[in-house]
Amino acid sequence: MQTIGFIGSGHIGSQLARLAVSNGYSVVMSNSRGPETLVDLIEELGDHARAATPQEAAEAGDVVVVSVPLKAIDAVPAGPLKGKTVIDTNNYYPQRDGNIRELDDESTTTSELLQQRLPDAHVVKAFNNIYAAHLTSKASAPGTPGRRALPIAGDDDDAKRTVAALIDQFGFDVVDAGPLAEGWRFQRDTPVYGPEYDVDQVRKGLAEARRYADVA
Repeated sequence: MQTIGFIGSGHIGSQLARLAVSNGYSVVMSNSRGPETLVDLIEELGDHARAATPQEAAEAGDVVVVSVPLKAIDAVPAGPLKGKTVIDTNNYYPQRDGNIRELDDESTTTSELLQQRLPDAHVVKAFNNIYAAHLTSKASAPGTPGRRALPIAGDDDDAKRTVAALIDQFGFDVVDAGPLAEGWRFQRDTPVYGPEYDVDQVRKGLAEARRYADVA
């Protein structure tokens, strides 16, 4: 059984863990407050879940989900993520994260910042444009008419294939938005951030996305 490690077990992380366990994966959950704070979640998730430190979750995961506030990415352990596919669910909220110059001037993106932090990992941006509750309530089987689609972005084709297969298994179609640098096309305040779109609608929304400076 494959194992998915979670660095961050908040709304998105815990929902993805529920999907993972229901689809036959083991999960290793972690947060910044310590394994003892995850007792209730682990009890809910069952026998294929355990609590750990971020370092241990990074080491254990065949695939690792980073779902922490952007301001906390410097705490993500780089060493054990070498060579691994890392799913980045993050968004930039200045009121929470503080102002980050490279994001304010749009010279980079959130997932590119994480990739810089993890130079030997393969970062794929995903799950950042969907409300947490919809991960378990809006999933549907492949071929379902109007099946919701989620965009991804990444620089490694194998990592993107891995994440796309996982998303499909979890109940959503996938639209490849391109390299990490194109991840801005589904960041907050863009057309596909939030709405329940199918593949064609996501593609259209990605094409219509505009930089913040262009819509200010």
